[in-house]
Amino acid sequence: MKLHELRPQPGSRHRRRRVGRGISAGQGASCGLGMRGQKSRSGGGTRPGFEGGQNPLYRRIPKLHGFRSVNAKRYTVINVGRLAAWDGPQPITLEALQAAGWIKQPQGPLKVLGDGEINRPITVVAAAFSASAQEKITAAGGTCQVAE
Repeated sequence: MKLHELRPQPGSRHRRRRVGRGISAGQGASCGLGMRGQKSRSGGGTRPGFEGGQNPLYRRIPKLHGFRSVNAKRYTVINVGRLAAWDGPQPITLEALQAAGWIKQPQGPLKVLGDGEINRPITVVAAAFSASAQEKITAAGGTCQVAE
């Protein structure tokens, strides 16, 4: 068998449906789409999830796509592992980190997270500390001060 000898299976190819070609053709004036209404017009119907202008299900129920907390606190976060390389002035504050260029655009007050290791004492002033970050800083001999 050669490429030019290939043919589709018998019965697998169907003629294109010629709609709107008279009553005897089977799909006459309305082309099988019924009389009037949105689904009979050209351009198809509506997008998936559309409910005719009613607020659709995916917008009515927040659990299906998650929702933002109204009073969410936004923090500027930094990990303990990065603070281990800090050689600037003590205590480490959000302003000091900004001045050193470690934080470009703060998202809110500073929060220290516990990813990474630290083995020297540092003093950190931040709005919040994760439990693991506080544990690692104090285990290394440093102090954590919560800024109000």
